[in-house]
Amino acid sequence: MEHEGAHGQAVLPVASWEGNFFGAGWQPGASGLESTEVVSGRKLLTVGVPDATQTAETAARAAEAQREWWSLPAESRAEVLRRAAGLLTREREELAGWLVAESGAVWSKARWELGGGAAELAEAAELALLDTAVEAESTVPGRVAGAHRVPLGVVGVITPWNMPVLLATRSVGPALAMGNAVLLKPDPNTPVSGGMLLAHVLREAGVPDGVFAVLPGGAETAGAIIDAPEVAGVSFTGSTRAGREVGRRAGAGLKKCSLELGGNNPFLVTEDAEPKSAAEAGAWGSFIHSGQLCIGIGRHLVHRSVADDYLHALVERAESLVVSDPHDPNTQVGPIINRTQHDRITSIVSTSVEAGARKLTSREAAAPYYPPTVLTDVPYGSPAFAEEIFGPVAAVTIVDHESEAVRLANASEYGLAAAVRSGSVERGRAIAQRLRAAMVHIGDQTVNSEPRLPFGGFGTSGNGGGFGGVASVETFSTWRTTTVTEPGRPFVF
Repeated sequence: MEHEGAHGQAVLPVASWEGNFFGAGWQPGASGLESTEVVSGRKLLTVGVPDATQTAETAARAAEAQREWWSLPAESRAEVLRRAAGLLTREREELAGWLVAESGAVWSKARWELGGGAAELAEAAELALLDTAVEAESTVPGRVAGAHRVPLGVVGVITPWNMPVLLATRSVGPALAMGNAVLLKPDPNTPVSGGMLLAHVLREAGVPDGVFAVLPGGAETAGAIIDAPEVAGVSFTGSTRAGREVGRRAGAGLKKCSLELGGNNPFLVTEDAEPKSAAEAGAWGSFIHSGQLCIGIGRHLVHRSVADDYLHALVERAESLVVSDPHDPNTQVGPIINRTQHDRITSIVSTSVEAGARKLTSREAAAPYYPPTVLTDVPYGSPAFAEEIFGPVAAVTIVDHESEAVRLANASEYGLAAAVRSGSVERGRAIAQRLRAAMVHIGDQTVNSEPRLPFGGFGTSGNGGGFGGVASVETFSTWRTTTVTEPGRPFVF
């Protein structure tokens, strides 16, 4: 059946997606993958999963289509991406419903994410028009030399479930803008909101057949994409564990690889910070989307002199948030994506309490929900301090001085994001210089990203800022050097 939009018009041709994947148009998969609603577990749609032969055929078709796509004027590619951004905006309510059902996002998060996805596509349109040519002085008389960026060819994009639209568009948009073809593999939890919706939008916007494909599935599909000889670059967003395997496999094929992985992000609150406003920021950074964000706040490092006021305000906020079905427009904290993740959060909290942490919140909730939880006196080395929780848990460690906060902030294998709340910008900047994080937000919290700013991490958080503005240009293109020598010079043989 087709879903209807806000004014009764048919918007999403869902019936044509049943049992299919998107290659050169909708094609039946060799097997099926069920998209299910997080809260109820009911089936939403069965999408097609390509086998190895179908994936190979799609990659070969993409390589052919890419040459024609790259030959188009840059303005033509930009216009297609602008139209896609407009469609994502215009159909936002219908698309948001899929994010709510399939990923458990609350309505405000779903709408925000779709707006972010549209912004990513609009920014990508501008990248298509970027003049990357540079002149270089040659040492050879009569020679003129220069270099410019050219597409990699075919790019594989592998995305997670927690921000399925935004994390797809931030790779797919720039890759298309630079003249590549793209093979997108969405997470098995979100095959529709992470893939089919974007296929619909890009096709309607005018992306030619073969240039963009959505290949649902699990690790087997991802491996087939990475191994395809036509694929020259891979963009992966996901866990550090999976990222290591993606990097190893791409490296074996000498393929360009951008990895944006996990995080355990510190939030530093100094003694001259205003504790209540800092706690509001801390609550947002730990509880938004049930804490299921790689850039969410993992560790709250709070100066002892403001700790009581900070904890009081943080607990008050945690106890007041509405935890319920994401379909309810009043819900602020929705479900955990699946039982495995719910059990993991539960284990991290209970083990950390056994290690000496104190739980200050009293709320309980049955799966798939997990209540916003505040822990204090979290010991160094306990799971709530050392691991990426990926749930609505604010783990607070009290410190006695700034240098201790910096030392603990850097005592992690991760290096994605950090934030500093201080009484002065100057002090915040000074602290930021000492933090081992690829992104530091002063006077804010860690959940921040903008399409034109580089995004990525150090250490086990990834291999650098591979997304955003000029960083996307570097990720999805390569240099081509051109020389012109006139007249032709003589050679001795």
